[in-house]
Amino acid sequence: MLLAAAGETTSTFNGFDIFMILFTVIILIGVIRVLRERPKKNKFAIGFGIISLLVFLASDAIMIKAWFS
Repeated sequence: MLLAAAGETTSTFNGFDIFMILFTVIILIGVIRVLRERPKKNKFAIGFGIISLLVFLASDAIMIKAWFS
């Protein structure tokens, strides 16, 4: 009975995890594009993008940590 319980593993991977990673990459590309603008930088877009990127990176880190625990 102990061996049967040890052999069971539950996966925490979800199909939505792929979308979370893709959204993080898209936000990263957006932040890079806004930062590379030369003549006039949009400070609101830079701030919003960086905060969004930090939130998504934190949620991705928690999500990936849950995969391996």
